[in-house]
Amino acid sequence: MNQPRPLFIGIMSGTSLDGIDAVLASIGSNGAARIEAARSVPFSEDLRKALFDLQSSGPDEIHRENEAANALAQAYGDLVNALLKHAGKKPSDITAIGAHGQTIRHQPQFGYTHQTLNPALLAEITNIDVVADFRSRDLAAGGHGAPLVPAFHAQQFQSDVDVAILNLGGIANLTLLPKTGEVKGFDCGPGNMLMDAWIERHQQKSFDKDGAWATEGKLHEELLTRMLSDPFFKKAPPKSTGRDDFHLAWLEKHIGNEVIQAADIQMSLLHLTAVSALEALILHAPETQKLIVCGGGVKNTALMDLLRTKAPQLEIISSDSVGVDAQLVEALAFAWLAWAHKEKRPANLPAVTGAKGLRILGACYPA
Repeated sequence: MNQPRPLFIGIMSGTSLDGIDAVLASIGSNGAARIEAARSVPFSEDLRKALFDLQSSGPDEIHRENEAANALAQAYGDLVNALLKHAGKKPSDITAIGAHGQTIRHQPQFGYTHQTLNPALLAEITNIDVVADFRSRDLAAGGHGAPLVPAFHAQQFQSDVDVAILNLGGIANLTLLPKTGEVKGFDCGPGNMLMDAWIERHQQKSFDKDGAWATEGKLHEELLTRMLSDPFFKKAPPKSTGRDDFHLAWLEKHIGNEVIQAADIQMSLLHLTAVSALEALILHAPETQKLIVCGGGVKNTALMDLLRTKAPQLEIISSDSVGVDAQLVEALAFAWLAWAHKEKRPANLPAVTGAKGLRILGACYPA
């Protein structure tokens, strides 16, 4: 008789600061994960602002961060309880929650990264074990602590052809899955983050739906060249990045005193995301035949069209086409990371993060 697959919940709120995704996943003994139910909610405006303000230094940071960590745990807990109700499950049915928290600093060159969350409060609210703080063990072993998802991608998307996974969240990252050989992965540059910030400044919208505003503009070649000259793009993996590196002040530095139409800048940012990802893919995995795209950027039809135009030799598909909702891949990955922690299985890839070896990731807060 087949034993029931244990259930885990994965929660993700990414660099885009648009909201929270939660999935209920069943995971087999071999690590194969399947989404059984999912729920997503936008951030409240107060919580979004609190988390955004913590991305840079400011007064009374310790107090403000702890307030935000508690509020984030409450928002996570409310979503978990709604997901359980939707799925007809009880807390006792769930082995653990994998919760990443919200990255507010990522400085691996100084040996630290920080994701704000009160996981003990989340365990208290949900009455479920919570596994959190996934990055710090890899950092302690000399790694970047990021990206975290390539081990999960290797489990979920390995193929009989050379495949790459492009995650288009706030930051874009690549996982390289050759049909034979070592899995690799790295952050390749900004994903949606700069485009979101630019349209919010000019149109008070949180994102550019379908890339419609970008398509009203035209590419500013010189601006794109200046942005692509940033040393990060030439840096060899392992490498990771975040809001610490790519932000509106960074963009303004590259614009300088030149007068450029706002829509032209949006179109140039669209090209920055596509070109930086494809150039990294060609440099590090030229034999790739299939590119599976996931993350919120999949909904940007102008961005997807640009990727296909610039890389006609690739089969470019959404992860929806291979059975995983593109917007839920990272949430599913954190359910899988919680499973790996409970199974005492290493979940980092030294070739990806630069760590000295395999490590079991996360810290558990029992219910």
